Amino acid sequence: MLQRSRQDKVAYGGGTMKLMSVERLPDWGIPPQEGFVAEDLDRLPGLPPPTEMIDGSLVFVSPQALFHMSMITLLQHALRIAAPAQFKVRREMTVPLGARQRPEPDLMITRKAGDRGRDQPSYLPQGVVLAIEVVSPESRERDMERKPSLYANAGIPHFWLIENLDPKVVVHVHELVPETLTYKLTGSYHDRLELSVPFPIDIDLTKIDEF
Repeated sequence: MLQRSRQDKVAYGGGTMKLMSVERLPDWGIPPQEGFVAEDLDRLPGLPPPTEMIDGSLVFVSPQALFHMSMITLLQHALRIAAPAQFKVRREMTVPLGARQRPEPDLMITRKAGDRGRDQPSYLPQGVVLAIEVVSPESRERDMERKPSLYANAGIPHFWLIENLDPKVVVHVHELVPETLTYKLTGSYHDRLELSVPFPIDIDLTKIDEF
């Protein structure tokens, strides 16, 4: 356990005397000078779930709004119905993308062949077909800029970015450009999401409030 010191004052004769007392911090309370590495998420005890790692820093997720939860639930339900047997819909799983990168997509489609056993703590990027991020106010820059860049650089072929434009939902669909390892926008969808990749998808986005 890492430790942090604080100074306490106690009465001593005609004056006061400073004593050092120790307050214990969790192992992740103070990052190492060089930052954390991806494997630390598996060995640091007491990390609050969900925790992801971006550029060697631990990122703790704030409480989410109803839109965020409803959108993920709608997509998870619809994608599980649509997905062929060789694909799985996963959430609350991280993806190691480098020594200091281990983001956690809000939702992802993985290849069933990427399952390594019930105790696996993450999915390797080559097993991820689609990463989905639902934009939250506190994580807007990460969702819209840093995390898509990491997913593209790792070769994940599909990426969706979802925004709340109350009362509308907009899903920005991106596909990987392999030559540059960047995403290109292929369409933005509001009421209905109809796609042919990574498999046939037809989702009524107006049903979000039913979830």
